[in-house]
Amino acid sequence: MNADIVDLRAFYASLLGRLAERSITMALSSVWAKLANERLVGLGYAVPWLERFGADSERVLAFMPAAQGAVNWPPAGPSATALVFEEELPLVDASVDRVLMVHALEHAENPRETLKEIWRVLAPGGRLVLVVPNRRGLWARFEHTPFGTGRPYSRSQLTEVLRDANFTPGAFADALHFPPSKRRSVMRLHQVVESAGRRFWPIFAGVLVVEAQKRLYQGLPSPARASRRVFVPVLTPQGATRAMRAMPAAAPARRKGE
Repeated sequence: MNADIVDLRAFYASLLGRLAERSITMALSSVWAKLANERLVGLGYAVPWLERFGADSERVLAFMPAAQGAVNWPPAGPSATALVFEEELPLVDASVDRVLMVHALEHAENPRETLKEIWRVLAPGGRLVLVVPNRRGLWARFEHTPFGTGRPYSRSQLTEVLRDANFTPGAFADALHFPPSKRRSVMRLHQVVESAGRRFWPIFAGVLVVEAQKRLYQGLPSPARASRRVFVPVLTPQGATRAMRAMPAAAPARRKGE
């Protein structure tokens, strides 16, 4: 089940959504290396973090998958939003410095092809920052939040899919250690529970955050190609009919004087 743009906006406008945004911001800050005049692209629904982490960027774009839907962003000024297909981004090769994916990879029809397309548009040394639901976390088990939809990942699965797409995983972080409860009595304690969870049960965090770097050189095995040659018997003239092949061979011409 894909996340819908209406549900995403409603969630992050709620109190639980604002607390989730704050927790993910702390995790992103721990892995986010500053790049001068970077070109930043958010893929999925990364709008809540683009303003915060893209303030010093040369250019910021918000790409939203067609299956999810799109909203205008930023609210004031020219729109930087584009409705895209994840496997065919409207960018030339090596044109951006960083891609932030939130609510994207877990909904991708083909995660490997999506990551390969991101590899294509990233500049040499470019960085990919992923935020995905944690397979072991509590948030992936409840569908009243956007993290309860799509395909959750474990750390090992995330590392494997990144390496398969020619990325080198770097620093990991985690967030959403408090339960996804809508009760205000529980949300009042979110800061205490979040701090305790980060220290005592990080393996059960709601989301995983990882920064990966584009790998430039790698030897890949070349698949064996099937031969396209057409073999024709050398003693059979091409186009000869069965009747012609059945006729006896003509006698050789005699030389003069024989």
